[in-house]
Amino acid sequence: MVAIIPFSRCFTKTLLKPIVRTLSVSPSRLQVRSMAESASSPFKKIQIQRDDTTFDAYVVGKEDAPGIVVVQEWWGVDYEVKNHALKISQLDPGFKALIPDLYRGKVGLDVAEAQHLMDGLDWQGAVKDISASVNWLKANGSKKVGVTGYCLGGALSIASSVLLPEVDAAVAFYGVPSSALADPAKAKAPVQAHFGELDSFVGFSDVTAAKALEEKLKASGIPYEVHIYPGNGHAFMNRSPEGIQRRKGMGMPDDDEAAVELAWSRFRAWMSRYLCA
Repeated sequence: MVAIIPFSRCFTKTLLKPIVRTLSVSPSRLQVRSMAESASSPFKKIQIQRDDTTFDAYVVGKEDAPGIVVVQEWWGVDYEVKNHALKISQLDPGFKALIPDLYRGKVGLDVAEAQHLMDGLDWQGAVKDISASVNWLKANGSKKVGVTGYCLGGALSIASSVLLPEVDAAVAFYGVPSSALADPAKAKAPVQAHFGELDSFVGFSDVTAAKALEEKLKASGIPYEVHIYPGNGHAFMNRSPEGIQRRKGMGMPDDDEAAVELAWSRFRAWMSRYLCA
């Protein structure tokens, strides 16, 4: 478990250096907020047990559909990851999406809070949460289950393809795990990965990291695809008005709906191929 800590620190330093100068973070903003629940939410809140801990998860989609675990960004289970999960549940031919709450109800509302939460994440524990989520879906009507995620969740999606034999496919968005967590050359499930050409988070989701991942996946012998989107930066899939504003505040103003739609079409084709067959 100790081996995972340097990855978290290294990643957050890399992530924050180009960002913090563009934001004004007051000490009062460092408080961690709990996620507000909406009475009109399409999600069903459940609890999943693993080892000696219980965590919340949010489920949406057709009961007996193939399952997809949707892993959060470093912010936590906020509006954006819920937007992604809802979108996934509505893709043809229909999927059941499940978001595990890795932060146990906490959400970062600015960069400082998100850094604090991710610094405290037990990465090996997060992989166990994903494993329990996959098994819950398989025990509740989903014959096959994939894993997808964004940023932090992208890295965990690839790690899941290496560490969890129960995973049937993975799609990662702009995130690569450290070698201390998982070696993509040992992936056991098909992996598709998406990166922005202008992503500046060196060693985690920049073009160099994407190409290194491609070489690792090639060595694994499993089916894989690595896609790089010209003119796009980190988190380019976040298209809600709030997400766009947040990205602009972090110096990532690119706006490319065509790239987003292409990525979703590739995602749907990949998950359909490996979860619906």
